[in-house]
Amino acid sequence: MDMAIAAGVGIGHVHLKVADLDRALGFYVGVLGFEITQRMGNSAAFLSAGGYHHHIGLNTWESAGGVAPAPGTTGLYHVAIVYPDRAELGDALRRLLKAGIPLDGASDHGVSEALYLRDPDGNGVELYRDRPREDWPRTAAGELEMVTKSLDLRKLLDEAKVEE
Repeated sequence: MDMAIAAGVGIGHVHLKVADLDRALGFYVGVLGFEITQRMGNSAAFLSAGGYHHHIGLNTWESAGGVAPAPGTTGLYHVAIVYPDRAELGDALRRLLKAGIPLDGASDHGVSEALYLRDPDGNGVELYRDRPREDWPRTAAGELEMVTKSLDLRKLLDEAKVEE
């Protein structure tokens, strides 16, 4: 058996093909609050949370004016953006509501709380926060026991950080 991947390995960034760069920036920067670390004219931009070189890349190199993949095709299911705590996730929900962006769903998975939506190009986006590992539900055998329960959005909004 091969050795397991190192525990410190993580996903560094996601790079998405978009039809209209300015429209995508309106969502990722204007609504979610990412910052632009580099822009390459109207063809690409790199976005960050907190000064990292980039967490999200957006480009129109092969997709300018394109349409979202049809249902039943392979590709990205969703990109998941993790928030540091419940107050920040509540703030993300407040931003979405203010921008009129509908949710596809909202779930409490036991290990995390998540909001599901679509970006302007139809890409699935999950905004979530993890619970502390010691609070993750487990079976009697010690395996993770993730669930899908309804997430109380009113309580999440009540815990949102104060708008600046």
